[in-house]
Amino acid sequence: MLIRFAKPSDVKPSEITPRSVYLDRRAFLRTAAVAGAGAMLPLIPGGAQAGEKLSDVAKTPYGQDETLTSMMSVTSYNNFYEFGPDKRDPSRHAGDFKPKPWSVKVDGLCAKPGEVAFDDLISPHKLEERIYRLRCVEAWSMVIPWVGIPLGDVIKRFEPLGDAKFVAFETVMRPDEMIGQQRPLLNWPYVEGLRMDEAMNPLTILGIGMYGEVMPNQNGAPVRLVVPWKYGFKSIKSIVRISFVADQPRATWNEQAPHEYGFYSNVNPDRDHPRWSQRRERRIGELLKRDTLPFNGYAEEVAQLYAGMDLINKDF
Repeated sequence: MLIRFAKPSDVKPSEITPRSVYLDRRAFLRTAAVAGAGAMLPLIPGGAQAGEKLSDVAKTPYGQDETLTSMMSVTSYNNFYEFGPDKRDPSRHAGDFKPKPWSVKVDGLCAKPGEVAFDDLISPHKLEERIYRLRCVEAWSMVIPWVGIPLGDVIKRFEPLGDAKFVAFETVMRPDEMIGQQRPLLNWPYVEGLRMDEAMNPLTILGIGMYGEVMPNQNGAPVRLVVPWKYGFKSIKSIVRISFVADQPRATWNEQAPHEYGFYSNVNPDRDHPRWSQRRERRIGELLKRDTLPFNGYAEEVAQLYAGMDLINKDF
């Protein structure tokens, strides 16, 4: 099966619109007319949730020196194959997805397994805003103000056993609402996994929103993983199951094309993808490319996790 990835250069300047403009419908229409834009994307894509504010979000120092990617770009140009393989499919097709009510099943090697309602999963923890970079294997990147909670804090509540070495995640399976699941684009449902020390790292969060608002459907509502030093496909969306396991779990893209996508999938400019270089990247909204940073710029916090591993030929 041939899977076509859109290139960062496919994004038209007219589709990268500041939030202050696109929230004002008339201003956006004027801007689009002047720019000669083609077919318009939804102004606030993602269904009824879009625009719902999150309260009591604590600001953190993460990424405060970064320039944010516009919310329009983040919500209209992204990968979520459950809604289709094109970068614009999620914003086009996610409107009918129903992220409420929601629950997450926690099972496997832990002392306190169970089915946890979304509110109960989130409510004991303080929401934090963390500005993290998102780097995709197609050599484009974004800077996003995620809102979420540390995954490690959630894991501790379920008391994983000593032989639980990995954490496995699974996306919801709803082909009636997720049009992409009606086709064999991938082996559904989407699954991912982290080593336990990766999952417990303070940088890893369960994201429930961004830009101070509830997570839009097309970006993984209502809860997704955010692992900023790994390529974006590791940050699984719309999670319905978390399992503690002894052996390395399945990971969708690693199974789909193991010679292209390793289980660890750390951002590594020294390991080229078989079809393109990873040494340079283009941040959405910028014209010029920049050097790709090892571990996406988070080497100081995570490089020690991989001491002694072969991150180019074996443990990529």
